Parts: sequence; structure tokens; C-alpha cells
Amino acid sequence: MPFNIPILLTYFRILLIPVFVVTFYLPFKWTATVTAGIFVIAAVTDWFDGYLARRWNQSTQFGAFLDPVADKVMVAVALVLLAEHYRVWWVSLPIATIIGREIIISSLREWMAELGKRGLVAVSWIGKLKTTAQMTAIGLLLWHPYKWVEYVGFVLLYVATALTFWSMYQYLQAAKKDLLAQQEIDK
Repeated sequence: MPFNIPILLTYFRILLIPVFVVTFYLPFKWTATVTAGIFVIAAVTDWFDGYLARRWNQSTQFGAFLDPVADKVMVAVALVLLAEHYRVWWVSLPIATIIGREIIISSLREWMAELGKRGLVAVSWIGKLKTTAQMTAIGLLLWHPYKWVEYVGFVLLYVATALTFWSMYQYLQAAKKDLLAQQEIDK
């Protein structure tokens, strides 16, 4: 198993997930701030491990697999906790949409990779913009020290949801020819 600083940062992000969940449920006044802080640390390590892997030429296949898994698990867990916290349909619906999109696009990328066409569904600038809006929304909604911060978080959650649909449409359009091809599948 490869080991380098970028992979260590990804492992660190994975280890933060149970800590994140526990702090979310702690009955203290500072819980929201610490929980949001842990999420921000995880988001920063997500950016930083990829940057270091490219900069130091330490990209590995294992890291390319583990990094998005760590990211998607942390985001899904945070979104589920937010759905539980707010318990209203207008928060749960965009959360379900975002989680569903992640499953669909991850499956699409895996399938396209099997066809040798993963490059057609590589991360786009819209996907990066969606991720930025999503991460910021999650951080603000976890923190929520003031109502206006919460409102900004809700707006960004809906911006992320709109970008979720847009980016998913683009990825599906890029793969449309292969998705609709009439080929016999070996069983």
C-alpha cells in the first residue's frame, strides 16, 4: 500500500469522520463551532492532498481511488446530519438531490472507466464550483452562529443543488452516446 503525505492527509480526513459525528451530537455550547471547524479542516485537506500529490508528483492509483471516497463519505455524512438537524422538507430535498447525484456520477465515472472513456466525465469547472458552494453551505449550516449565516448557508445549498443538476446534465450528455449504445452485454 503506497504511503506519502497526500495519502496521509486523506487517511486523516477519513479518521475525522467519526470525530465529526460525535462532536455534532455533543450537548455543549461550542459544539457547532467545533463541528464546523472539523468539516472545514476536512475540506482543506481535500484540496491540499490533491495539490501536494500533483506538485510533488506523488499521485498514485490508490490515492486517486481513496481521495474521492473520503470526500464523498465526509460530505454525505455532513449532509445527513444537517437533514436530521433541520428536519424540514426544503432542506432534506436538496440534500437528497446532492447525495443522489454523487451516487449517479460516481457510478457513471466507474462505468465510463470500464469503457476506457473516463476522460469524457472528468471533473469540470461546474463540478468544482458546485463543490465550493456545497462545502461552504455545509460549513455555514453546521456553524450557524447567527440567523443571517444560516440564511446564506441555505442560499448556497440551493445554489449547490442547481449546480448539481447542471453538472449532472453535462456529465450525462458527455456519456450519452455510450449510455444509449445498443451493445450486447456479456452475462
